[in-house]
Amino acid sequence: MFGLLRKNKAMLGIDISATAVKLIELSQGSGSPTDLYRVESFAVEPLPTNAVVEQRIADPEAVGQCIQRAVQRCGTKTKRAAVAVSGSAVITKVISMSAGLTDAEMENQIQLEADQYIPYPLEEVNIDFDVLGTSQTSPDMVDVLLAASRRENVDDHVSALEVAGLTAGVVDVEAYAMENACSLILGGHGEAVTARTVAVADVGSATTTLHVLHEGQVVYTREQNFGGQQLIDEVQRRYSLPRDLAAQKVVEGDVAEDYDAEVLGPFKEALAQQIGRALQFFYSGSTFNRVDQLILAGGTASIVKIDELVEDRLELPTTAANPFAQMSFSPRVDAKELLRNASGMMVAVGLALRGFD
Repeated sequence: MFGLLRKNKAMLGIDISATAVKLIELSQGSGSPTDLYRVESFAVEPLPTNAVVEQRIADPEAVGQCIQRAVQRCGTKTKRAAVAVSGSAVITKVISMSAGLTDAEMENQIQLEADQYIPYPLEEVNIDFDVLGTSQTSPDMVDVLLAASRRENVDDHVSALEVAGLTAGVVDVEAYAMENACSLILGGHGEAVTARTVAVADVGSATTTLHVLHEGQVVYTREQNFGGQQLIDEVQRRYSLPRDLAAQKVVEGDVAEDYDAEVLGPFKEALAQQIGRALQFFYSGSTFNRVDQLILAGGTASIVKIDELVEDRLELPTTAANPFAQMSFSPRVDAKELLRNASGMMVAVGLALRGFD
């Protein structure tokens, strides 16, 4: 069930974050540059407090009920879904194997040798693999991406879908779902794209995850304890607001007269510093000394002009993520609401795209 790439018909992409369930349903468009895919339905449904703790599902029943509400609200009839476990819950390793092996033979060999790569008893993990291509060390070998996650992490996601009346078609890894969505934003896999090195800062509620893509593939991931919740916490404290109201006002940008200068401005500066620090860690631990572009993802990236400030501070071309730029919308989709949530829908879109692999 734990699959990096499974060829299925169209399915729902469901991103289970710390604070919300984000659902997207796509169909194939006309194929024109602005209609590669069509958004059939979407929903963002807030999660109860502590339903997801430290990027793991703590209450599958509550998460499943939230998914069910999202499904009902958007009106989709699709029953297959793709979900993702967080990178911190997954062990990945690239290994070399004989190019002459069939998929079944590779699977058998990996099962026999998996204990070399995985520090858990094999009966406690789900394992999957994906062939990346010919190895640079030998034309007779292929590089194979091995991914393993504790069985409970996968089972909790599958259970939440079952509570909602859905079937898991794919259980992916967040980093690879993000990679998939980025290939759409960057225009596919042509030479101009694959020659570039692109950083994606996914600013979540409690953490900011930096992914770096080179030649279209994730080569680096780092999580930092900084997120949009810190902005909400400061609004709540400074203006003596209930948490839900503080979050609503932050989203609407209508907080108080001194909000921009006294609260939002310092938060933007802190975010730029966090991303800059994460990039420095990447440079110091790799052969890279620059990236060509920075993409801001996550709900925080929708804050007005935050991309402009980050670009100015880091002196790096920066844009807020919009995976829907090459898509059309079903008449039942509220396009304005969808685009307002665009930067936070990257993982969900990457998951939905799995149905077309």
